[in-house]
Amino acid sequence: MTAVLTDAEVALTGSAQTKMAELMGQVEENIAGVRVFATPGGCSGVSFGMTFSDQLNPEDMVREYDGLKVIVDPATLEHIRGVEIDFVGEDNDARFVFNNLAPQGGGGCGTCGSQGGCS
Repeated sequence: MTAVLTDAEVALTGSAQTKMAELMGQVEENIAGVRVFATPGGCSGVSFGMTFSDQLNPEDMVREYDGLKVIVDPATLEHIRGVEIDFVGEDNDARFVFNNLAPQGGGGCGTCGSQGGCS
């Protein structure tokens, strides 16, 4: 059974939910949800991103919003616990932003690990 994430662990704003649902509607494949991930690297020590996922692994945790599933593995949760994912901007300057990230060390020069967001 897949563990359920709470808003205290990962939260999506209304605009992020709307944009993710819109993007999932454009994909023709059978998608289980949107996977949030953390990878080592970048000037902040960790970079964050999101991708469509067609499977749930036994250790994954899920936060569901009206049928939209956000999938997080335990290693990523350690880096993003308490994060709020938002969608901001318009047209060519629109992006998902990870708010409330805990400091990871390093210079924080604009990767997804900073307040600047992901393009």
